[in-house]
Order: sequence, then structure tokens, then C-alpha cells
Amino acid sequence: MGASHGPHADARTAAAAPRPRDSILPWRHALAASILLALSGCASLAPRYEAPRLPVPDAWLDSAQGVSGHAAPVLAWNDYFTDPVLKQLIQTALDNNRDLRVALLRVEEARASYRIQRAELFPQVNAGVRGTRARVPGDLNLSGSPVTSAEYRAEVGASSWELDLWGRVRNLDDSALQQWLATQAGSRAARMALIAQVADAYLGVRDVDERLALARRTVETRQQTSRIFNRRFEVGAISKLDLTQVQLLLNQAQTLLAQLEQARATQVHALGLLIGAHPGPLPEAAPFGETMELAELAPGLPSELLTARPDIVAAEHRLIAAHADIGAARAAFFPRIALTGSLGTASAELDGLFSSGSRAWSFAPVISLPIFDGGRRRANLELSEVRRDIAVAEYEKSIQTAFREVSDALSARRWLTEQRDLQRTALVTARERARLAQLRYDNGSVAYLEVLDAQRELLSAEQQLVQARRALLSNQVSLYAALGGGTQSGPRSTAAPGSVSASPR
Repeated sequence: MGASHGPHADARTAAAAPRPRDSILPWRHALAASILLALSGCASLAPRYEAPRLPVPDAWLDSAQGVSGHAAPVLAWNDYFTDPVLKQLIQTALDNNRDLRVALLRVEEARASYRIQRAELFPQVNAGVRGTRARVPGDLNLSGSPVTSAEYRAEVGASSWELDLWGRVRNLDDSALQQWLATQAGSRAARMALIAQVADAYLGVRDVDERLALARRTVETRQQTSRIFNRRFEVGAISKLDLTQVQLLLNQAQTLLAQLEQARATQVHALGLLIGAHPGPLPEAAPFGETMELAELAPGLPSELLTARPDIVAAEHRLIAAHADIGAARAAFFPRIALTGSLGTASAELDGLFSSGSRAWSFAPVISLPIFDGGRRRANLELSEVRRDIAVAEYEKSIQTAFREVSDALSARRWLTEQRDLQRTALVTARERARLAQLRYDNGSVAYLEVLDAQRELLSAEQQLVQARRALLSNQVSLYAALGGGTQSGPRSTAAPGSVSASPR
């Protein structure tokens, strides 16, 4: 954008000389033609995107036909989880969890990167005013006398604006856009994973609380039994063996109680980390497996996961971005045209900068044709193609992973329900056996060893039933997350202005 320096007299003569209007027409025509060419639509060398075929069966491995229920993607988490304490914990986690906060900031980071790349589509226009004065000694001048020259300019211009004839800049813009959308989908996946983790941690605390209540009642009962047997031993009604067996039962229950207290503290700490705050007092209600009901879910078809699972959506966005990167790498083999131009005024005197006839312009198109670069462009193209193949494999793996998670959850739902029912029956049987063993011992028919064994089995059956209930509820939470629960009903991030929607499908 600079101008040539000349003697003071020559600059004054050039500034005063009339400039015909037609002298700027070629520059205007060339600039207008270049802009029209750039805006008329550039060719794209990116390969056409076609979604890979589903690398999974068309139906779930575990039969789910005839299952009625809600569609998980349109069922919001605050409608699926009805426990008020759990809903409050989830909301606190969504507000405070640091991992989720980082995921949301990653979205803003990707959005800023996209805006930076998108700016390359438009010329960067700058305005400036400058002035220079220079003195040339006489021994460096043909006239033998020192010469002082001056130049003042005020101009507006664009520097190195690339005409995107082969779609290089446009493909880079598309790649940045798809990376942004992939990050958005990734943040929704992190949000759903956090909700499932908080729900499962809450179930873990409630599970331990119920087992603790059972253990405390058992300890109290066995302490009473121990006191009774101590009196009976003191009067010689029972043997030392019977007394030690009662004490053994009490010690076992106390040991279990201590273990459960430690487990509860660990569960509460894990829950506090997830929600980013202390969870506060948690209810110790009646059997949570009986009072905490979750809605029945319909699994739908495997193909529905493509739009329901945010991780699959994110993988597809990354795959589309890889296709755009190939187009940008291919465009590097073709000539690049960059425009540099300015329009303003110039004068040898500062007071003549805006006088008549001081108009000045420059137009400098640059065409660069790559000839030899040691194989850099070829290697860059191969790199982008390999990354595309990696993105295809990752996309297919995300689908296979989702299919497996749903299949596992469906299979577990069936068998865990059966285990819970069987455990209920086992608990009834264990209680009856303990009652009968105690009666036989009181009547002198058996030794206390039989009562000891029956009491052990009863405590174990009570603990196992609680664990079976918790496992079934955890399975329902896992199924909700695996099916993309709430991803089509919760708030979505703002899409790019004038771009495709957040989902490629």
C-alpha cells in the first residue's frame, strides 16, 4: 500500500496534475469482478459426506417387543426422577459441577475458534493516515545537491484477501463449525452423564442407609439376646458354648454396621464431589426400592440412537469436519489468489492531502502457484484422509458402544427384576427358618448352632434384597442415560448464525 518516494518538486507536480476519471475504472472493474467471482460460489473439493451404515443389528439383542412406556429422549430428567431430594441434588450438580462447567466453557472456546475462522471469508478493511519525510545527501543524488522529499497519505484498504475459488477457506470454516457443534453435543453428553452419576450416587447412599437401619436393628436385637444369655449362663442354665455363639452373632452384626458406616461416608463424599457442595441431610425413609418408582421406558429402535445420543451426534459432527478438512487439503494443490488494494488521498504537503486531484489508489492481486514443497501438501492430504478414516471408526464405535449399553441395560432389567422377586421369596423363607430354629432351640430340640446359622442367613437375605432393589433402580437410570434421556426435551445451545442445526440429521 506504500507509494514511491520522489523529489519535492516532482511530488508537487504530480499532486497538481489533473487525473482523468477513467484512470480508476480498470481498478474498480477488476475489484468488482473479483468480488463477484468470490461471491458467486466457490468450488468445493471436499468428498461428499454419506453417513456410514449402522454397524449393529436392526433390533436389540434382548427382546424388547411389546414393551410399552415413555420415549427416553423426550422425557426430561425432572419428569423421570420424581424424588424431590434427588431432583434438588441434580439441579445443584448442574449448577456447581466443575467438569460440566469445563465442558460448557469448551463450547464457548469452540465457538470463538469458529468465529475466528469464519472471519477469513471476509476482507479485512483497515483505515490509516501516515506521513513521511526523507532527505537524500548530495553525494547520493545525480544533481549533487541534497534533496528533501515528503509524502502524506490517508487511505482505506484491504490486505491479502484470498479469493476462495477452490473452497479452501470455506471448507476450513465448515470444519470449525462442525467442531463447534461436536463440542455442543459433547456438553449435552456430559450433562446427561452427570445426571445419571448423581442419581446412581444418591441410590447408593439410600441403599447404604437402608442396610444400616437393618444392621442397627439386628445389633440391638442381638445385644438384648446377649444380655439374656449372660444371665442364663450366670445361673447355669446354658453352657459356655451357647454364650460364645451369641456373642459371635453380636460381633458379626457390629462388624457389618461399622463397614456400612464407612461405606456411607464414602458414598456421601462421592455425591458431594458430583454436586460440587455438601449434600446436606438425606432422608432415611422406608425401603427406597418400594417407594422410589421410575417411569417405564420403551427402547425403540437402534437407529433412533443416532439422534438421541449426544455422543453419537458429536462423533458424526467430527466426521463431517474431517471431510471438510480433506477439501481444504485438496485445495492447497491449486493456485491461490489474494487481493490487496487501497483507496484514499496522497500529497507531498500535509495541507494538500484532501485537495482536488489528490485521489490515490492501488490494486495488487497476487497469484501463487505451488510448485515444489518437498511433499508437504501431499502428506497433509494423506493426513486429512487418515483422520477421516479414524473419525469413521470412532463414529461406528460410538454407535456400537451405545448399542451395547442399551442391550446390556435391557438384558439386566429382565434378570434383575427376576433376582429381586427371588430375593423377596428367599427373605420370607429365611425369616420363617429363623423363627422355627428359635422355637426348636427353646424347646430343647436342637443346639444353638442351628439358630446361629439361621440368624446369619436372615441378615444376609435382608442385605441382599436391599442390594437387589438398588441394582434394579440403577439399571433403570443406566437405561435412561443409554437411550439419550432428556436430550430432545432439555435446553439446547444456540446454533451458529445462518448455519446448519445442531444435529447433522
